Amino acid sequence: MNEALFSLQERINSGTAVVGIYGLGYVGLPLALRFCEVGVKVIGFDIDARKVDLLNSGHSYIERLTPQCIDKALTQGLEATTDFARTAEADALIICVPTPLNSHREPDLSFVINTVESILPHFRPGQLLSLESTTWPGTTDEVLAPRLANHGFIPGENCALVFSPEREDPGNTRYGTHDIPKVIGGMTPSCLELGQAIYRLAIRTLVPVSSTRTAEMTKLLENIHRSVNIGLVNEMKIVADKMGIDIHEVIRAAATKPFGFTPYQPGPGLGGHCIPIDPFYLTWKAKEYGINTRFIELAGEINHYMPHWVVQKTADALNDHGKAVKGSRILVLGLAYKKNIDDSRESPAVEIMELLHGKGALVDYADPHIPCFPKKRDYHFDLKSIELSPENIASYDCLVLATDHDSFDYEQLLNQARLVIDTRGRLPRQTNVVSA
Repeated sequence: MNEALFSLQERINSGTAVVGIYGLGYVGLPLALRFCEVGVKVIGFDIDARKVDLLNSGHSYIERLTPQCIDKALTQGLEATTDFARTAEADALIICVPTPLNSHREPDLSFVINTVESILPHFRPGQLLSLESTTWPGTTDEVLAPRLANHGFIPGENCALVFSPEREDPGNTRYGTHDIPKVIGGMTPSCLELGQAIYRLAIRTLVPVSSTRTAEMTKLLENIHRSVNIGLVNEMKIVADKMGIDIHEVIRAAATKPFGFTPYQPGPGLGGHCIPIDPFYLTWKAKEYGINTRFIELAGEINHYMPHWVVQKTADALNDHGKAVKGSRILVLGLAYKKNIDDSRESPAVEIMELLHGKGALVDYADPHIPCFPKKRDYHFDLKSIELSPENIASYDCLVLATDHDSFDYEQLLNQARLVIDTRGRLPRQTNVVSA
């Protein structure tokens, strides 16, 4: 380990290392707060000036992170900025930006590349760069390392480069940032050693692996595992529905087997920043090796189809009640991609709204966690969340339960709604409830 990296190790050991976190969203901000919690000074970088201003004034834009959490972090040394020149002040630089798909369902690394390009003019010897954004195996050594080399930085010689995939699970009250084991792979043994040293300050358990590619593949396997199994149970739901069988009863019964079975729950489709997207990062990269990932792609097709299935079930149910979709007033319950959170990224509820709107329905939504419909690239609804009063519930021709928030009054819904399409198996079967 040369002098620059040895100096970095000393700063980490002495507790004087500064962490820079790039991207202050659902992944970056909780990580920033965790480092602050253990006494590490954090500079948070984001291109969204609104987020920066909110944080620096003690406000939060993520529901589960209270203003009290932000205030506490500010007193512990958190600073948010849009000024990437402050990169030079940090010792460990952690990238937590989105990695979406483009219109052709191919990886879009523009957020990662733009962040790295903004960092490089201010990068200095003895800094550690860690990528947490989910991506295809090879990104760290094929995309990041060459860009560092173009500026004279060689991982393991005068800087360190690691990949450590995020494992945030919004809404999970059992596991927080500090106690979710952290996988980490380095470009060299010294890179891995330094990466572990910085993360060990904030994370209870580290899982070192042999390379950045292994760490990148680990995250993909985790999410593909969920995607494939959810695809399976969604297909089983469609089959069971045609046979007049309650899939949720089937799952409950199967789950009594004490070995060899893990219950997965069907729903209206996949949502969130990982599971609907990450499998396609591997399918895209696998083609470079002449491999077609048919199993993974089939699961993706099934999950992508589910909002269409829900809309068809809604149309059939309305028809049975003497109504057409066109002109019907439909209220979608829950905009978030899963219950009890305020995150609507890739939410199937949004796709359901768009499909219903396209068929001429008059669509509203109710979600206590998302008071206003957020700005999105592909969807444009100028809507606010509807209050679930008895009068409002009764005024709609149909309610579609897309996200089963615990805060919904389900007894009231059952008593007041003319028709409910239940995509989550939350409601008992009765004359005004249709399972979808």
